[in-house]
This record gives sequence, structure tokens and C-alpha cells, in this order.
Amino acid sequence: MVPKMLVLFLIIFHGSLTFASDPDPVFDFCLPSETHSPCKNSSLAKVEDFIFSGIKFPGKFINGSGFSSIAVNSNVFPGLNTLGMSMVRADFDVGGVNVPHFHPRATEVAVVLEGKIYSGFVDTSNRIFAKVIEKGEVMVFPRGLVHFQMNVGETPATIIGSFDSQNPGLMKIPAAVFGSGIKEDLLEKAFGLSPEELAKLKKRHASHSLG
Repeated sequence: MVPKMLVLFLIIFHGSLTFASDPDPVFDFCLPSETHSPCKNSSLAKVEDFIFSGIKFPGKFINGSGFSSIAVNSNVFPGLNTLGMSMVRADFDVGGVNVPHFHPRATEVAVVLEGKIYSGFVDTSNRIFAKVIEKGEVMVFPRGLVHFQMNVGETPATIIGSFDSQNPGLMKIPAAVFGSGIKEDLLEKAFGLSPEELAKLKKRHASHSLG
């Protein structure tokens, strides 16, 4: 009886680890340590470790996309370490676009602070769920599904996104496809592109960061 119960426990335990986004914390908090210890001595913690002011103002628009994002994770906000969550502030100029992308390790919940955002995701059967959401409205993007946003209003827009992982990961589809070094003949055949068209896309996305 004991071996059977042990096997059952191991199956259940392994399953819980498989489906969890991040491991459950074993301390009240775990501030990153500069030593070999996993956590800084809790007696050295101060209130500033649990407050972050870096998203009070919008970021800078780059690459002509009219879009900027400021990640809030344990790298810049020590108090988040081991808590299984992170955030992002995203700002959109008029017509600004957050290109199709996905987070392999997290579900995202996004709330519109200002503006009108055409927002949506595509499921694994290629069904699209999208509409314009406005100030005060919230949309969820299930983990691992491609999603996107575009400012369709006449003024700048801002959203705050929250993730159920300390490290959600980010894969931007255009940069992953055209900026990663995939063989050109494969891309030409897959997308029906001419060599000249492909060269333009590769030049545009080769320098874009995936982070």
C-alpha cells in the first residue's frame, strides 16, 4: 500500500510542478543577494525594496513603431523576487503598434489607463478574439498565445500589463521570424516573398531586440 501511495503522491507532485507558472515562495520575501546566499538577510530589508517608481512616466518611442514599454521585474524591482509576478507599462503614440508577440511562461492581464486600444489574441485553432477596449477596461491574454495591440484613438494611450510569472519571456513574431537568421529560401517559400521583399523585412527586423 505504501509504495502505491508514494507513486500516486509523486505523480500528483510532478503534475503540480508541471502546471505551476513559478515555484511557490518558501519565505515571506526573498530580496536578491549579492553573496552566494539565495536571499538577502531579511533584517537588512527596507521599505524602498518594495516600492518602484519607474513607471510614473512613459518610455521613449523607438524604431518608428510609436510604441514603448517599461518592464517591471526583479531585475529593477527587488521586492518582486520569487513572488511569481511582474508587470509592464506600455505607451502608444497615435497609431502606435505593439506587434504580434507572446509570453511563453505567463498569462497577461492588461488594463487600459488612457486611450482606445484595438487589442486581441489568436488561439491555437487560429480563431481571433479582438475588439477596441477603452479606459478602465481589462483584457486577458492566455499564456503562450499570440496577442497584439494598436492605438486606434486620436490621443496617446497607456496600458499596464500584469504577468503571473517573475520571468514571462517575450517573443516578438516579426523579429523572431525575420531577425533570427532563418534560411532565406525557407522564408521566401513560407511567405511567398521575393528576395527583394525578404531583404527589406530582414533589414527592418534584424536589429530589433526580442527582450
